[in-house]
Amino acid sequence: MSNSNGSSAKNLIVSFGEMLIDFVPTVSGVSLAEAPGFLKAPGGAPANVAIAVQRLGGKSAFVGKLGEDEFGLMLANILKENGVNVEGICFDKGARTALAFVTLKSDGDREFMFYRNPSADMLLTPEELNLDLIRSAKVFHYGSISLIVEPCRSAHLKAMEVAKEAGALLSYDPNLRLPLWPSPEEARKQIMSIWDKAEVIKVSDNELEFLTGSDKIDDESAMSLWHPNLKLLLVTLGDKGCNYYTKVFARSHFVFTI
Repeated sequence: MSNSNGSSAKNLIVSFGEMLIDFVPTVSGVSLAEAPGFLKAPGGAPANVAIAVQRLGGKSAFVGKLGEDEFGLMLANILKENGVNVEGICFDKGARTALAFVTLKSDGDREFMFYRNPSADMLLTPEELNLDLIRSAKVFHYGSISLIVEPCRSAHLKAMEVAKEAGALLSYDPNLRLPLWPSPEEARKQIMSIWDKAEVIKVSDNELEFLTGSDKIDDESAMSLWHPNLKLLLVTLGDKGCNYYTKVFARSHFVFTI
């Protein structure tokens, strides 16, 4: 990759996809219906990555679409306050910023309810992409929610293509949210449709089970997802840490501590 854009651009990690407002109950361990109230929090896996990169001392940018509403402006400002480049954000006057209500119930299951009908992020078009910003990425990171409907799906595929042609490493976190998909079969088909493009892939233990159709969280199951272009496969295991796999296959297990 050319260094003509300077050191900051050379090391830029660009995240593509959704940013939304998560509403979480004011008390823990209850269903959405039982919650006495909710607190709003910024969310969206690709946006979380962009902010995490900045907090770890890196350089990041976010590419996506927000509603031109109070929540959309709030989210854009949160990115700016965290040092994230927001030149890839555009606003939609006719659609709202996406909302999600999420809770962790007492049985350990998460419950989601989404309001995106359609939300602004679903309406991002290929023509609205900041291609210069995408071309400056050293790493281009994305999920799968942006694959669900058009025109965002075409924008996603275009952004991947442009980033790859410019020499970026492609990083993929499927971030499965089944309630957003027409069916589990369609989710699996579309998630796997771009699988072979990514050089770094991160899946959770639940996503591994979903994509392989196996209830085993082991090396054999993980390596069944390997493809020739892949450099690193990560399987997160909740509070048990994660396993990672490389081409030469060395399974390593480590636990995050805070």
